[in-house]
Amino acid sequence: MSQLAYLVIREGSRWSDVFRLVPGQSVTIGRAPTSQIVIRDERCSRSHAEVFMSEGQWMLRDLDSRNGTMVGEHLLDDDWVLNPGDAIRIGRSQLMFVHHLTEAFDDSSTVIRRPGKRPEEPANDDSDDDSSVLAAYQPTTITHRRGQTRFLEPGEEPDSTVSETGAVSKMGQAAAKLCRLAFELAKAPDLPAMAELALDGLFEGTRTDTGALLLLPRDLAQDPRGADLKVVASRSTANRRYHRVSNFLATTVLREAEAVLARNVMGDSTLGSRDSKGEILATSVMCAPVRQGQNVLGLIHLFSTDADRVPDPDDLEFTLAVADTVAVALTNLNRRQELAENLTQVRDENVQLRQRLGVQSEIVGSSPLMRQIAEEIGRAASSKVTVLIRGESGVGKELVAWAVHFSSPRRKNVFVCLNCAALSEDLLASELFGHERGAFTGATERKIGKFEAAHRGTLMLDEIGEMSPSIQAKFLRVLEGHPFERVGGSKPVTADVRVIAATNRDLEKDVAEKRFRRDLYFRLHVLEIVVPALRKRREDIPELAEYFLQKFLVETGRKISGFTPKAMDMLLNYRWPGNVRELKNVVERAVVLCRGPQIDHGDLLLSKLSTAGDTGEIMAADIGYSASSLADMESRHILDTLNHTGWNKSRTAGILGIERSTLDRKIRRYSLADHR
Repeated sequence: MSQLAYLVIREGSRWSDVFRLVPGQSVTIGRAPTSQIVIRDERCSRSHAEVFMSEGQWMLRDLDSRNGTMVGEHLLDDDWVLNPGDAIRIGRSQLMFVHHLTEAFDDSSTVIRRPGKRPEEPANDDSDDDSSVLAAYQPTTITHRRGQTRFLEPGEEPDSTVSETGAVSKMGQAAAKLCRLAFELAKAPDLPAMAELALDGLFEGTRTDTGALLLLPRDLAQDPRGADLKVVASRSTANRRYHRVSNFLATTVLREAEAVLARNVMGDSTLGSRDSKGEILATSVMCAPVRQGQNVLGLIHLFSTDADRVPDPDDLEFTLAVADTVAVALTNLNRRQELAENLTQVRDENVQLRQRLGVQSEIVGSSPLMRQIAEEIGRAASSKVTVLIRGESGVGKELVAWAVHFSSPRRKNVFVCLNCAALSEDLLASELFGHERGAFTGATERKIGKFEAAHRGTLMLDEIGEMSPSIQAKFLRVLEGHPFERVGGSKPVTADVRVIAATNRDLEKDVAEKRFRRDLYFRLHVLEIVVPALRKRREDIPELAEYFLQKFLVETGRKISGFTPKAMDMLLNYRWPGNVRELKNVVERAVVLCRGPQIDHGDLLLSKLSTAGDTGEIMAADIGYSASSLADMESRHILDTLNHTGWNKSRTAGILGIERSTLDRKIRRYSLADHR
């Protein structure tokens, strides 16, 4: 059956599109974007029906759709032989099978006019013959197709570029332009610049004056649809606005990966290019796919607004050659961008790696206590046992864990840290052991837990004392070498992980009060490192303060030579309830606020918080005990604080946490005087 056949698609009361049936090619109809004819209707299945040719006849088959396919009033239960005029109903949509397009527009409700006929003129008059109706309503006719261009076919030599008269032939001129354009495209710094260069070359080498480069999103390269094309650049040398290519023509080019020259565009108002007044600007268009191997990345769309300059097959050849050249340039540009992004990522990773490798050197301090900590880190690193790091908040427990890891044989593998206090019980279980898809609301994908992520590396669990009893039981089994299961899963998972636990809680007290499992405590308490509070190693304060000062000077670019004696004395005599973390923040704030060449005591902002766990200590903890009354202790403490602040009563009251008037009364009560 060589006769032409069409499916005319009707939406509501209007015929919206025409699809030409090609013998030997089956056509799928459905809601899925991969269908040749896409029907956006909830009653339409993703793959609803199929039209194909069998023994010279066009057949319709329902693909086990949910709501069925009807031809007229007949619900299909077997293959149906299509006859001209058959109305196919799928959901709320209707498709008519015809051999001549006039068969689809013979109802009186359809207004048929020749192109250019004014609306007030009578329609369907006797002067309109069948050819006029076909011209008015036939879809775009693709007159030429080209899968490969002669310019880029391997092994093909172009015709002589020089004629007998010595003039350069059209083929030679096009080849020279293409060579020049390819050189310019290769130098394009970005995608917009490359698109502009391509349009310049196309306008110069073809009989067109308006066009655009359109590309698909990367994730749709395997599933091209005309509606998803994004205009990268568009231009017109005729001072006309570019009008986007129709979805029908674009989808055809993307699907078949062939360049086409289409005429009779004026016959299809949905495909033609019109200006703001509705006047059709062009009767012919060219579309060429931008291809990368088997994938179509986008297309080039060109047309002419000058009736005397109509593109021909040679222009189609040149456009396809430019499109293939653009594809190569686009691929190279993407690779350059990926290389630049990868280089940036590698540089960032190198910086992070250097920072991680330098963690051991960031444990600043040369006091006897810190030398002892360094020795304990060395002993812990050489073994495989679980390490328990204890100390107040802010003393640097995570830095000690980093040092243990990077001094151990596992240093080439991953170090994973998880704060147990920051998550609820369910989330902590998911973070530790992972979960399967659908294990709970929001679990849309399988997730690998920290144990699996730290395979052959080290897992640090900070604030281990905050772990719930149920998680403690499962955690204990994993520590003892048993496999575990992801949340919502049944498959056993094993991981080779060294665990370092850290806490600032009194685990012995928690065990006695049954808030922490006794067996887990003994399993963790194999090798213990106790990190001392900063107030117990005051000799490290100057070294730490100077280290943080230099760090923040590099970040801010400020010029500060150091600390004044009063500022350093203030740092040495402060209790540091927040330990090293608080010292770091105090120095950072001082660097920002400092107005002089050195950080003075007025630049230091210290808190009034009490220290954790050391309520029995006093400022002069190293002196022996002497019996005294509370009044005597208060009197001495107020006097020491006044002397420390240079008898600045406002500052003294702030340190003591009392009102200025209260301080004045106590000075009078205890007969305190400035004897400096």
